[in-house]
Order: sequence, then C-alpha cells, then structure tokens
Amino acid sequence: MSTANKRAGTLFLKLDGELQEAKGEFTYNLGLPKREAIVGADGVHGYKETPQVPFIEGAITDRAGLELKTLQTMDGVTVTLELAHGKTIVLREAWYAGEGTVKSGESEIPVRFEGQTAEEMS
Repeated sequence: MSTANKRAGTLFLKLDGELQEAKGEFTYNLGLPKREAIVGADGVHGYKETPQVPFIEGAITDRAGLELKTLQTMDGVTVTLELAHGKTIVLREAWYAGEGTVKSGESEIPVRFEGQTAEEMS
C-alpha cells in the first residue's frame, strides 16, 4: 500500500533515542532568524533579523516508569520528531523548557524542548 499522499497523522517523539508516548499535535521551529520589516515615514526600508530559539513542543502521556523530575532536568539531549510524511526534525543540545505540570484526566504532560540547533531531514 502506497503512502505517497500521506501528510499527517502518526508521529514519534524520541528523547536521546528513547521513544515517548506522544499525544495530539506537536509544533516545532528550526530557529532560523525572524524577519521583520523596517518601516519609515517614507515607506519600507528593508527588514531586520532577530534570532529565534529552535524548539519542539507537544504533549506526552505520563506512565509509571517516567519520572517527572528526570524529564524536567533534561539537558544536552537530542530530540527527534518523526512525522507521518517521512520528515524528521532533529533538535540538538536541547533542554526541557516546560513547566512540569501534569494533567491527571488524560495523564498528559505538556512538553517543550529548546535547543542550540535544529534541522529538517527527509
């Protein structure tokens, strides 16, 4: 069965190669500079670039073997997000940047990892 037209759906989140139980929708940013227009009284003068932090953000399911403190103190990890259409996002030298709040109704932990660099791999 071909999946040539598949664009979304199943995804996988790994922290230093360890598969996590990912939930719902994830967002990511490669950390490329953000461009913003410079406008004067006489019109557009050009743009400026400001740095952005590369990140991967979403939610995982809490489980018996997962220690919240260990998750919250992660630093220097490689985070990979494998998407349904075959693209993988790799965030390197990453740290946990979330609050550490757990929602008991669905055993959900919102997670955010920020890092030094990110790249898109096909």
